[in-house]
Amino acid sequence: MKIAQLIKSELQQLRTVTELVGESDQQNIEKILRLFEKALKTKKKILIAGNGGSAAEAQHFSAELVGRYKKERIALPSIAFTTDTSILTAIGNDYGYEKVFERQLAALGQPGDILVLLSTSGNSQNLLGLIALAKKQKIRTCALLGKNGGALRGTCDVEYIAPSDNTARIQEIHLFLIHLICEHIDSLY
Repeated sequence: MKIAQLIKSELQQLRTVTELVGESDQQNIEKILRLFEKALKTKKKILIAGNGGSAAEAQHFSAELVGRYKKERIALPSIAFTTDTSILTAIGNDYGYEKVFERQLAALGQPGDILVLLSTSGNSQNLLGLIALAKKQKIRTCALLGKNGGALRGTCDVEYIAPSDNTARIQEIHLFLIHLICEHIDSLY
């Protein structure tokens, strides 16, 4: 495929997925925005977990909350469970990779906090293990998923499933939603 054709094809795929987001379940997007609004107004933390590219998105999201998105506002409490290599490797070594996020939630989660799960497949074992613990700790859960939602579908308080099977497009929609959440949060301060 020629470069010009590649660019045109990728942009068309992105446009198609973006249009599907506009037509899809906006009620869930609104529920997600309200969940964050309520938690932050009551001084709760945002805890975020994901693997691979979703780990990078978790870190990006947390940075936007602790730092700032577009405007100056108070620093907001957020932790990406993907950032501390000593914790990740110690837990992975001692308990197995399936527990790398669960142990952090057990240590840092408090009732009323929000746990955000980012997953393009919805099938990561280390994310699935978090749901029961979050419910036990009275932590609200939000999932940004893709494909058909995988095993995580229907397990969280609120969720959004990007309307695509293409990992790159799913991640782009997740990033859009992260920025939409940040835009809404900025409007509150």
